[in-house]
Amino acid sequence: MWFFAELVVDGVLSGSVYALISLAFVVVYKASRMINFALGEFIMLASKLVVTGLHVLGLGLVGSIGFGCAGMVAFAIGFNRLVLRRLIGQPLISFIMVTIGLGIFLQASAVFVFSGIPDSIQLPIAQKPIRLMGLLISLDELVTAVVTNITITVVSWFFQYSRTGVALRAIADDQQAAMLVGIDLNWHFTLTWAIAGIICVIAGVLWTFISGGGFSLILVGLKVFPIVIIGGLDSIPGVIIGAIFVGLLESLAAGYIDPLITGFSRVSAYLVLLIFLFIRPYGLLGKAEIERV
Repeated sequence: MWFFAELVVDGVLSGSVYALISLAFVVVYKASRMINFALGEFIMLASKLVVTGLHVLGLGLVGSIGFGCAGMVAFAIGFNRLVLRRLIGQPLISFIMVTIGLGIFLQASAVFVFSGIPDSIQLPIAQKPIRLMGLLISLDELVTAVVTNITITVVSWFFQYSRTGVALRAIADDQQAAMLVGIDLNWHFTLTWAIAGIICVIAGVLWTFISGGGFSLILVGLKVFPIVIIGGLDSIPGVIIGAIFVGLLESLAAGYIDPLITGFSRVSAYLVLLIFLFIRPYGLLGKAEIERV
């Protein structure tokens, strides 16, 4: 039972990291109905900017995180001005193909731009586990869970109660109607991607500290898709549920099934994803799209 309890706790804490990464995906989709297939590359870029500030510019931890946030905001502004505003009113497939191409471009560029820069990020948090109520708990993952909860709370409040959040939800419902009532789509698209970029900085720093950085961050971005499908593409509470579910599933599969079937924990979330696509494609808390034809 102690082994099972430790697996459950580890799964919940790992799920909190996944929730933070998935939040960057949901922010973009919730505001613009865009599916960002370059999320893993965004997290990689954010992490690379922070380690550049640490190891190349010598800005210190706080300064490097600020440098990473500024870089991601600048990237969001440039991406919006050069690409997104030219696609307003275009079919959704255009946005999808753009994010796929952007991901390929970021992967190729990072090899040359950030070559030779160490990937390590050290935070003032002990990485050795602590014993709490008889259970071994990773302190860094516990801190990550706290940071994730704070970030999700702030973003949820922003979308639910701020005027800008209401405007973003209006844009997601109908871009043409939003333009007719005077909502500036260019500005709000820029803001959306800037918020997603800052979330990627937080997620990239925490994930690099816990598990290492580099191009492995691109792979962790792929874990988002089972989470958002299970929880719901446009639901922040659904993302939390989906992330914790995937974290628990992977942890229990690693503890009980991996010794029998090597690597099962890595594909378990995608097997559940296939099931959800058949029985509830809009997720646990997502809204089914109903259109008049």
